[in-house]
Amino acid sequence: MADRREYELAVVGLGGIGSGALYWASRRLGQDVLGIEQFEIGHERGASQDHSRIIRLSYHAPEYVRFAQDSYAAWAALEEDAGERLIVKTGGLDFWPEGSIIPMDDYTKSLEACGIDYEVLDAAETMRRWPQVRIADDVRVMYQADSGVAPAAKCNAAHIRMARAHGAAIVDRSPVSAIREVGDDFEIDAAGQTFRAHRLVITADAWTNDLLEQFGHRINLTVTQEQVAYYASDDQASVQPDRFPIWIWMDEPSFYGLPSYDGSGVKIGQDVGGHEVTGDTRSFEPDPAYTARLDGFMREHFPDAFGPHLKVKTCLYSMPPDREFILDFVPGRERAVVGQGAAHAFKFASVYGKSLVELAIDGTTESDVSAFSIDREILTMDDPPRSFMV
Repeated sequence: MADRREYELAVVGLGGIGSGALYWASRRLGQDVLGIEQFEIGHERGASQDHSRIIRLSYHAPEYVRFAQDSYAAWAALEEDAGERLIVKTGGLDFWPEGSIIPMDDYTKSLEACGIDYEVLDAAETMRRWPQVRIADDVRVMYQADSGVAPAAKCNAAHIRMARAHGAAIVDRSPVSAIREVGDDFEIDAAGQTFRAHRLVITADAWTNDLLEQFGHRINLTVTQEQVAYYASDDQASVQPDRFPIWIWMDEPSFYGLPSYDGSGVKIGQDVGGHEVTGDTRSFEPDPAYTARLDGFMREHFPDAFGPHLKVKTCLYSMPPDREFILDFVPGRERAVVGQGAAHAFKFASVYGKSLVELAIDGTTESDVSAFSIDREILTMDDPPRSFMV
């Protein structure tokens, strides 16, 4: 509930990144912060609300590795404030089959540039260490010890809970219908109420353009409906976080998976495997052909972890054509910022939100976010080339 109509800063969209922004804003501004969410808090209509997500330092470019390092620090600060453990380190395996379209060198060189240790293993050594894995002899593997699980729903709830503890007001079930610039402020119409804020953070993911269009701007975004599956493995002990690392298959199609965190069952998903939709037209019904692809990969490469489905659920991916982050000012505005996570940002959610708040208040950020500009030509060009494999 919001018992005021005027605030120093408003966050519109309270998923993973938005709840992070609300939390970090509340640490600085206390009761002068408002969060607005179009659905109920903790809804599953977007991209952020799931049992577990991957967190890792392994990335294709040094700017992401450095941002990931900052991410671990931001999660640790939240954990200390909330008195709750969130991030669970499991180690991580990146698999490169022969002829992979994702270059292994991009990852190893990025880690080296940031002073991050890793190991390159052959198939035999990988299967010796993790007998749950089945891979061909030509698969190269990189192991990085800091990878792990970010429990998404738990992280979102911690951000929201601690934002409230620091004084933030939250209005949910309140879609924004209009944003007006009034002097140096922004007026926000949401579900029959009008709020005023001096600074604005937009974190609306699949609905980003609905809000950017209020400022006469639009970016190229592709929205797809994806899905994940959780399995009840026969040998539960072998798929726990202390014995089963997170993993990613670095080719197209690209799959990824996580251990059975907190009784969830082993998880698998495909990266960019679904049909194009919109945030409003998506379905919540899993696609049987998609499910069959997930099952087939599990049977082939993790047969002992395969089992009956505990859950199969859908989610949204929202991606710029180059699949790079957007973390910048709304064009032409000094106190309005926008974050768009390109469907691989949950691991960064806390530092992402922190950086957006810093940009909105201070005009600069502690983390280097210079690579995530909204001024990239590909975001506004007609018929842009799309490259989603990272």
